[in-house]
Amino acid sequence: MPKHRWLVAWGLGSVSVGAASLLVPLYVVRLGGDPFELGLLGAVAAFVGAPGALVWGRLADRTSNPRGIVLFSLAGVAVLLGAIPLFSSIPVVVLGNALLWLAFAAAGPVLTLLVVADVPEREWTHEIALLNKYQGYGWAAGLLLGIAWSATAGRVLSPTATQQSLFVACAATAIAAAALLARWMPTPSRHRIARVDPERVGRLLSVGRRGVRGATVVFTPNRLYWSTRQFDPARVADRFTPTLAAYFLGVVLFFTGFSAFFAPLPLYLTDVGFSSDLVYGLYLVSSLGSAAFYTAAGRLSSRFDLRLLQTGALGVRAVAMPLVAVVGAVLAAGLAGTLAAVVLFALIGVTWSVVAVTAGTIVARVAPADVRGEALGVYAALSVLAGGIGSVGGGALAAEFGFVVAFGVAGVVILLGAGVVAALREISARTATQPATPSQDPTTDSGSEL
Repeated sequence: MPKHRWLVAWGLGSVSVGAASLLVPLYVVRLGGDPFELGLLGAVAAFVGAPGALVWGRLADRTSNPRGIVLFSLAGVAVLLGAIPLFSSIPVVVLGNALLWLAFAAAGPVLTLLVVADVPEREWTHEIALLNKYQGYGWAAGLLLGIAWSATAGRVLSPTATQQSLFVACAATAIAAAALLARWMPTPSRHRIARVDPERVGRLLSVGRRGVRGATVVFTPNRLYWSTRQFDPARVADRFTPTLAAYFLGVVLFFTGFSAFFAPLPLYLTDVGFSSDLVYGLYLVSSLGSAAFYTAAGRLSSRFDLRLLQTGALGVRAVAMPLVAVVGAVLAAGLAGTLAAVVLFALIGVTWSVVAVTAGTIVARVAPADVRGEALGVYAALSVLAGGIGSVGGGALAAEFGFVVAFGVAGVVILLGAGVVAALREISARTATQPATPSQDPTTDSGSEL
């Protein structure tokens, strides 16, 4: 057992959501959904989950029973996972998916409080990393569950029945996790909760590494809550520098491009002949590639110019994503096509680790010291906003002009973001002599942010 045995239970809960993160889009594809509907699936989840995360965080601050929020979160996840396969209406599934992410978002702020409230502040980095590690393990296990279930149950059940039965298995997993958490989860002391510095927690989460989950899902409700908890728009607007504002333009561009690629991707992979287990496998390759490269990304960030390092990673991503469409069109899902897709998805994951390590660090170092926390909050909020816009845009382009155009436009938008970053030479001047941040410490994190 780990120091906090309840983390094992939370990791089990993450299995259900990790599997569902791809299962729901694949179910929409099975129901006959088009690329635009897949884009709406991601956008509505982000636009509902983002404000929901802020509301849940406020409730976590005020409630005398924070454990109850986590149990409610998992119970909600279980109910929704059990209900979604009962419906064949795509709009209903889109709504159910949004509620699923809203329920999952409820747990983030409380879990962070649980790991930091009763330990000295010097141990917060380690405790948050431990929480992220177990969630990351669970998320990866969920993708593995999707592979195994699709490959085995798919031999005796129809494709639709296979997906519906996996929903039931995920719901049962969430129920089991809730039962274990009810038994093991501690209740933090109120006086320790009151002493938690939200700006410090927000900074740790914002510059921390995004691993197994972040390679394919950029919406991070916990990060958004903590980094905007003390947000003062007037003060931020007054103190923003031109360099920081321009960098945020780059952030909006490249996050929009990321989501424009990922939103219609499950339908594209299915259309070119990849089975559900192979689709799960490709997502797992990307996710594990990202998680495995974080230590190296941290070392690179401490040795090289952050501006040039991020620009290079964005450039590789901007080329790799459209190449997925080329591989599918030319090689389809045969052996050569599968191997080529594996390489491209690994590159997509590896480059995400570089972007994630460098982005939060750049914001923290370029922003004026007195609005650093608020700047990180703006970064988190813009990533969610851009993700929603990119999801709708990518889906609409794919529906109207085809996947090759959609993925190509996504790559161009990412390149535009990379161009903005490359042009901001002040980033190099402001980050060249700074000491490493926790995000560059290989012991800090090995999982995915909530």
